[in-house]
Amino acid sequence: MALIESLVVFAVSLLVGAFGIYVGARFIADTEDFGYAVVTALIGAIVWAVVGFFVGWIPFIGPLLTLLAYVWVINRRYPGGWGRAFAIALIAWLAALAVLYVLAVLDISSFEAVGVPGV
Repeated sequence: MALIESLVVFAVSLLVGAFGIYVGARFIADTEDFGYAVVTALIGAIVWAVVGFFVGWIPFIGPLLTLLAYVWVINRRYPGGWGRAFAIALIAWLAALAVLYVLAVLDISSFEAVGVPGV
């Protein structure tokens, strides 16, 4: 049963992270493909984890490189360059934070998501 629960938590977290990216991409890059956002969130989470594993422990530089790697994924997947990628990431973070806050207040979920760093 623990495996099924873990998979459900992962799936819901990934969908919340993807929703954040979807909202950010919709406003900044004028794209409306939720499936594309899901793949971006999954790739972003993997890149975040790998880079964080190797350099995340280095004070200041590690978290900065990890964040840059995440934004790099968004930059590669959506048009507009680094500025728009940072804007998408910021909006994704805020959107995911809002959704998770509502879910936590309703006691449906914990306050974390896969695919958006720091949430």
